[in-house]
Amino acid sequence: MPKKRSGGGLSPTQQAAKFLGVSVLAGVVMAGIALPAAGALGLAAKGSVQGFDEIPANLKSPQLSQRTTILDNQGKQIATVYSRDRTVVDLKDISPYMQKAIVAIEDARFYKHGAIDLKGVLRALNKNAQQGGVAQGASTLTQQLVKNYFIEEAGDDPTKVAEATQQTLGRKVKELKYAIQIEEKLGKKKILENYLNITFFGEQAYGVEAAAQRYFSKHAKDLSLQEAALLAGVVQSPSRYDPVNDEAEAAKRRNIVLQRMADVGDISQKEADEAKRTPLGLHPSQPKNGCITAVKGAGFFCDYVRDIVLNDPVYGKTQETRAKLWNQGGLTIRTTLDPQAQESVQASVKDHVYQSDPVATAAAIVEPGTGKILAMGQSRPYGFGRNETQINLSVNSNMGGGAGYQGGSTFKPIVAAAAIEGGKPPTQQYPSPYEMPYPSPVQQCDGKVWRNDPGNPAKLTNENESEHGPYGMKEATAKSVNTYYVQLISDIGICPVTQMAKRMGVERADGRVMDQAPSIALGTQEVSPLTMANAYATFASRGIYCTPVAITSITQKVGSEQKSLEVPKSTCSRAMSQKTADTVSTLLKGVVEDGTGQEAGLGDRPSAGKTGTTDERYAAWFVGYTPNMAGAVWVGDPQHKRQMINITIGGVPHEKVFGGEVPGPIWRDMMTGALAGKPAQDFHLIDIPDDNNKGGKGNGRGKGHGGTGGGKNGDSTGGIGGLIGGLTDGGTTDGTTGDTTGGTFPTPTISLPGNFIQGQGNGGNGNGGWRG
Repeated sequence: MPKKRSGGGLSPTQQAAKFLGVSVLAGVVMAGIALPAAGALGLAAKGSVQGFDEIPANLKSPQLSQRTTILDNQGKQIATVYSRDRTVVDLKDISPYMQKAIVAIEDARFYKHGAIDLKGVLRALNKNAQQGGVAQGASTLTQQLVKNYFIEEAGDDPTKVAEATQQTLGRKVKELKYAIQIEEKLGKKKILENYLNITFFGEQAYGVEAAAQRYFSKHAKDLSLQEAALLAGVVQSPSRYDPVNDEAEAAKRRNIVLQRMADVGDISQKEADEAKRTPLGLHPSQPKNGCITAVKGAGFFCDYVRDIVLNDPVYGKTQETRAKLWNQGGLTIRTTLDPQAQESVQASVKDHVYQSDPVATAAAIVEPGTGKILAMGQSRPYGFGRNETQINLSVNSNMGGGAGYQGGSTFKPIVAAAAIEGGKPPTQQYPSPYEMPYPSPVQQCDGKVWRNDPGNPAKLTNENESEHGPYGMKEATAKSVNTYYVQLISDIGICPVTQMAKRMGVERADGRVMDQAPSIALGTQEVSPLTMANAYATFASRGIYCTPVAITSITQKVGSEQKSLEVPKSTCSRAMSQKTADTVSTLLKGVVEDGTGQEAGLGDRPSAGKTGTTDERYAAWFVGYTPNMAGAVWVGDPQHKRQMINITIGGVPHEKVFGGEVPGPIWRDMMTGALAGKPAQDFHLIDIPDDNNKGGKGNGRGKGHGGTGGGKNGDSTGGIGGLIGGLTDGGTTDGTTGDTTGGTFPTPTISLPGNFIQGQGNGGNGNGGWRG
């Protein structure tokens, strides 16, 4: 801006500004806001208006809020989101008809006057005096642009918007000074371009490009004469002249604009008359704003991306700064979402669990070794209606999810990994009776110990009475034997398990610290599908854990320039040795081939995984992986109220729901589609000998003894020996052979002391040979 001359005098611009501030202010104010002359002059005289020279010299053009486009990993659009639907375009990309129409109706002398149209002021004063009110205003396009700057800067804050639009002398004076500055700095063409990009055209459309799309489904550069006239007419009162809701009123206003264009010589009278006779020709498009419009059921993933921007300090040090970035928009966000995987997840979810079912399902797929989230979906769609939700059932509460769900036996592989990493061989055997009290004491972190109540000890059982050991880790994992894993965690201590879980990214969905109790081996801690999918990806990547990521790049449009923004990177670290990870993969491959997860098998493609069903059947899981993808499926009631007993899910009745029976097939189908066309890689397997020297199974009638001998041919003295030999029934199945397949389905009866959380205990599942 010009400065004072060396002699202390004002520059010509400043002299003109001061002259205008004194000479024209009262008239402009009266014309623009219809205050009585005496009142206006009186206010000025009393000094209630900030002095013209005291107003800050520089008005910065605000960065206009625009739509943000979210893309998948192939560059295809997932959704558009915006605080204000706007796409900024250059003047050359706006129809000449539109440029002429807006000038003709809003400021016909635009190219002839400066920032303030003195002739227009006098004309408005005279007209208003004749009418006894406000018949005409005197604001130029430049002044209107300044006013819109104030409104844009206010954003969605109602208090700031009110301040930006209040009819006061102070605001009018500020508007005048900045109008003079803008005229000198930008020039007429840029002012017109900025005005057409900032002004509101109704129907959620800000700027002429969005308006052209909203009303005519075309670009602003392609607007015809009558279409341009219609949009120009809307500006004065977008609600009154809304053509979607009142075509007749909008047509009258359009014809006024057409006549005005003829009067000022922009078009001939013949052209105006012909255009007036044409219908409005509306071809409106519905506003497509927000994650609710996302394709392929990716609304929740879209929300997850938004939460990353709003929460990650890489996008601003404060919540307010990050929110401003999101609301201003103009972002193009390329994500990790794989359209093939996403479509497969949604198809499988829809096929197996209906939206109207009393329970829901959620699933997530990640890429091992990178942390990239490839898919995220659920049976209850994004929305506000019945059986719809805005809660992302796949993620933690701090990212738009709920409080999580007990993971059941899907936590057992983490216990196995901690044990193997600490030196336990996968051939480690424990007596593993059908029923037993939690062993005590058990070492916790920081030197503390957990103790069972000797007077009323908490107990646990396996899913079936036929399940009793001794077992080694291979068979205990395949059959998901609860008592084996509780003895294992009691042997190695709780701390190695919680530390391993932390290294694998496993945390409670509600943000609480994981409990220090042996029951965590049975999956009593509430977790999310994304957490479990990414944890199992650690096994798939041979021990490397990578933090989950959803964004690969972001560019932001600033003016006509595109600038790249920093994005969060996945951090990868070794959670366990390759040998440990490969050993767990060998164990979990057995679950799919010979254990509780057979219904999740992928046929010829190698896979590994683990089933899980929580106590009282409030949740059921399957979490599994191939070397190139890991996925988790949860089924249950998000409110934790509906037990999955005597229930119909996806049109199929179930007496009891098990992890291998409902989540397993969902996982199988979603992974089959996601992996189609991708190489069928194999695991690095470890040779784990089958369990040897296992005691007899008993005949289902006799009691076990404390010795270590092995009964044979149904001998009633089948040994369970070791740590708790002789403590429990040696096998009381319904059959007479003591066979481990079949048997009854006892309801777990576990007495819990006060320091146990609700729902812990039997984390296994199964139906005869289908357990886990």
